[in-house]
Amino acid sequence: DQEPMIEQTRELVRAFNNAYNTDVLVEPVGVFPPKGQGRLPGIDGNAKMSKSLGNGIYISDDADTLVKKVKAMYTDPRHINIADPGHVAGNVVFTYLDIFDPDKQRVQDLKDHYTAGGLGDMKLKKHLIDVMEAEMGPIRARREVFAKDIPAVLSMLAEGSKRANAVAEKTMKD
Repeated sequence: DQEPMIEQTRELVRAFNNAYNTDVLVEPVGVFPPKGQGRLPGIDGNAKMSKSLGNGIYISDDADTLVKKVKAMYTDPRHINIADPGHVAGNVVFTYLDIFDPDKQRVQDLKDHYTAGGLGDMKLKKHLIDVMEAEMGPIRARREVFAKDIPAVLSMLAEGSKRANAVAEKTMKD
C-alpha cells in the first residue's frame, strides 16, 4: 500500500532539488518484505487483520490472549482426523509460521508431515504459540515498561524532535 506514497515523495524530492538546483533532499527507496509476507491474514482466514473484524493479534495482547487467538485460527476445514492429509494452502497457521518461525527447515518438515497426515492442528498451533511467544514476549515486556512511564516516553519524543529539528535546520541552511 505504501509504494505509491513513496513514489509521490520521490517526485516531490526531484521537484524540490530541481527548483533549488540542489541535491539536499535524498529520494527515498522502498523496503518491502519478500513476496507473500507483506500482510498477515486475520486469524479467521480473511485477507487481512482488522480491528473492526476482531481477527487480529496485537502487540498489546497478553500471553493468554495470544493462546486463545492462535487456538481459534483457521486451518484446513477438511482436516478432520489427525491421520488425514491436510492442506497447507490457505492454512493461516502455516502463513504465520512462514513469517515468525526462524527455522525454515522445521516449517517445511511440519508442512510435509501435515500434508502426509499424522499431524494434528492443535499440535501445530501449540508450536506456533511457542514461536510467537518467543518473538512477542520480549516486545510485550518492553512495551509494558514504556506504558507504565508515559512521561519518559514523552521526554524521548521531545528529545528526538529537538535532534531532528537541529538536523533539518542545518540541512535547510546548507
